[in-house]
Amino acid sequence: MKKKPFDKLLLTLVYSSAALTVFLLFFIIGYIVIKGLPHLKLSLFALQYTSENVSLFPSLVNTVMMTMLSLLIAVPLGIFTAVYLVEYAKRSNKIVGAVRITAETLAGIPSIIYGLFGFLFFVIHLKWGISLLAGSCTLAIMILPLIMRTSEEALKSVPDSFREGSYGLGAGKLRTLNKILLPYAMPGILAGIILSVGRIVGETAALIFTAGTLARIPTDFNPASESFFLFQSTRTLSVHMYNLSSEGFYVNEAHSTALVLLVLVMGINALSFYIAKKFTRE
Repeated sequence: MKKKPFDKLLLTLVYSSAALTVFLLFFIIGYIVIKGLPHLKLSLFALQYTSENVSLFPSLVNTVMMTMLSLLIAVPLGIFTAVYLVEYAKRSNKIVGAVRITAETLAGIPSIIYGLFGFLFFVIHLKWGISLLAGSCTLAIMILPLIMRTSEEALKSVPDSFREGSYGLGAGKLRTLNKILLPYAMPGILAGIILSVGRIVGETAALIFTAGTLARIPTDFNPASESFFLFQSTRTLSVHMYNLSSEGFYVNEAHSTALVLLVLVMGINALSFYIAKKFTRE
């Protein structure tokens, strides 16, 4: 069958867009590698930050801690909310529609607004101070709509025949959810978590207001202490990179930090892809 001129034009646009996207992706990665790799040195991984070594290691540890704590708060809430909206709430329920509209609205709010909210509520009202906990809770609120919506769509993608077959075999709702629905929807849920991790590690504005810019690893793990690590100021890799580049004296080190941040994100994505593939096989 001969293709019409419009079909050829549309196909050309599709291929061109795909090629441009791939080119931009490799260009950005190549630029970061070329700029950052020559200036990557052991002094950047010193245990303590000084104005001489401008070590990124404390910020790297803080980034991992911030990411884990934010996900620990947001992931259960987001998944449980999605389970309720899809499996338990009635489709004609007005609250369900209001929750979805609210989640979509929150997903589009600029991060600086979240930072101001976190500063006023967590830092000042709850008196947590500029700390790891305040920053993590602020980031958890930021990524909660994303995790909730992706989890909801992943659960909706499960065929109804799976539910009916499980109920027909005598399984209850919780067992069906645990053994059938969640494993099937896990790749989609993990995709939302991956996107959330990318937003966490790349966030700067909200963390300057809530977590601070102190480049050190929290060391006090005694919950009874006033300087408990959750209430200490921290600096993530993105904030560290912003500070180095804005000062103007450590631009090369900022490029190296960007490279480390890129490797960290790619490592987390690879791990998530492996976990999702494992669930798919099962």
